[in-house]
Amino acid sequence: MSIRFTAKARRGVVTLAVATGLALGVAGCGSGGGDDEKPQKAASASKDTGSKPSTQEGQSDVPLAEVKGPTGLLLQITSVARDSGGFVTVSGNLKNDSGKSAVIPAQLSGNETEVLRHGRSLGGATLVDSKGKKRYYVLRDTDGRPLTTTGIATVRSGESLPVFMQFPAPPSNVTEVTFELPMFASAPVQISG
Repeated sequence: MSIRFTAKARRGVVTLAVATGLALGVAGCGSGGGDDEKPQKAASASKDTGSKPSTQEGQSDVPLAEVKGPTGLLLQITSVARDSGGFVTVSGNLKNDSGKSAVIPAQLSGNETEVLRHGRSLGGATLVDSKGKKRYYVLRDTDGRPLTTTGIATVRSGESLPVFMQFPAPPSNVTEVTFELPMFASAPVQISG
């Protein structure tokens, strides 16, 4: 067999595999039933000042840690979960406990030019492994955007917003790290998973 024939055959197999994957993906997106199917339980809004996000999988109702920041801001960390893909995702709620709207400080984005180009974020957050003497920064995508909640400019009085930050995972034997966010107190947190 010639090299040219082998290359064409490989391209054909790859094209067939991609086409099959796309066809299965489109078929999986269908509803699988008629319009008469109804959800078994309707979502309900909370009776407080507005609806709040539901507790996500892996998150607890009781925060793992609470860190106070400037102008009445409070970050409640509800989950620090290790992912099988080599990531640690920190999830929580950013609350405004003051009597007036709070502007999100620019310092929370950190000071890296690449991150700052993409607007306000929580890109300045870090996880510190004091035993291993390592600091883990928020991950970025290929365009330099931080893998964290972005676009928060203000938080109204009494408002609570769900937030997340994704970091590279420390070694599997590391189960406790310190969470740090500029202008906020730091807090030790346990990694689950």
